[in-house]
Amino acid sequence: MLKKLKDFLSGHADFKIYGATVPAIVAGLAVVPLVLFTDPDSKIGYENELLENLQILCLVAGCLSGINSKTDKKFFRFTAMALSVLILREISCGRTLFFAIPGKENAFYGWKEIKYGYLARSLYGIYIAGVLTYFFKNRLFTTLWKYIGKTKIPIWNAALMLAGLLSTVYAERIEKNQVFEESSEFVFYLSLTSLVYLYTKKRDNLLINDRKWI
Repeated sequence: MLKKLKDFLSGHADFKIYGATVPAIVAGLAVVPLVLFTDPDSKIGYENELLENLQILCLVAGCLSGINSKTDKKFFRFTAMALSVLILREISCGRTLFFAIPGKENAFYGWKEIKYGYLARSLYGIYIAGVLTYFFKNRLFTTLWKYIGKTKIPIWNAALMLAGLLSTVYAERIEKNQVFEESSEFVFYLSLTSLVYLYTKKRDNLLINDRKWI
């Protein structure tokens, strides 16, 4: 059993620390002192403030990597569209950008209080459906399977994404700490963006030795 696990890891896991992964590692390490020495209700964790803006910039960079990919263009266009779904989620489809409640910090009108706001979720759902339709219409699941079968997984990226995701859930549901939540979410997005970059720019470096990209 251990031998099979070792063989799998040696064949499918890449433990190399790539330059694109370093910012995510630094961000992951920075979460600890940030949470320990920053007020949980600090403004840096508010909507449209430092951590939230860093998340958006990170996702935009991921979109640009996908759009500008020279290989598997349809697959990485889908990746860019999927990241744009996350961007829309982060800004609540524009609600947190344009509908702040005057005189209150980090407070925004709900869609029910906004004229034609009821259309927002419907349009968001339609967009997500369109992204999924693009994925299946172009049979991009075959490309995804190809990446799974023929390339190694950058372990540091995968570990940071998992850690960021779990920390986000823990911070939101257990700690109720907004700075912890937003900084962990940033680590997740930064790791995801660097992963997209690695697969668009460094794919050949991740190929499993005995397999060719056909």
